Amino acid sequence: MAQSATIFKADLQIADVDRDYYRDHALTIARHPSETDERMMVRLLAFARHAHDALAFGRGLHVDDEPDLWRKDLTGAIEVWIEVGQPDERRVRRACGRAASVFVYAYGGRAVERWWDQSSGSLEGATNLTVISLPPDATRSLAALSRRTMQLQCTLQGGQMWITESERTVAIEPAVLKGPAGSGG
Repeated sequence: MAQSATIFKADLQIADVDRDYYRDHALTIARHPSETDERMMVRLLAFARHAHDALAFGRGLHVDDEPDLWRKDLTGAIEVWIEVGQPDERRVRRACGRAASVFVYAYGGRAVERWWDQSSGSLEGATNLTVISLPPDATRSLAALSRRTMQLQCTLQGGQMWITESERTVAIEPAVLKGPAGSGG
């Protein structure tokens, strides 16, 4: 019998100084049986970085036509497509053809370097793609904050992020591997 997703609840308070966005979000996150706490918390981090009333989690790990997170406009057009991990470059190119902006949040230490070395050439021409590498120590520390019920505060300023749960704070300094055309990154 197949295992079902584990449900997590997160009350997320966001203070995004860079975007002048200050809101609370009550999130329900389904963690697929094969998904790690680290991956789930990176999805939560990506949500915090792109928080918007219309931003939603995709249906899951093994759904080919949906990302980990996305935001659609009122017509159904995809404004933002967000992938977590080290997705196949064909999947990323397809996403770039479907969405106005595509973001990849890569994590996993040295595996990210190998993935980017292999993928960067074919993704070079994607003008609406941003690829962000997350430090392995930070994502492991994020995973340690994972609970079935979470009360988290996220502060974003100057491109850096701080996620706080009770008395523990995880500082994250993302590295931009590729920015959209014209961004200089």
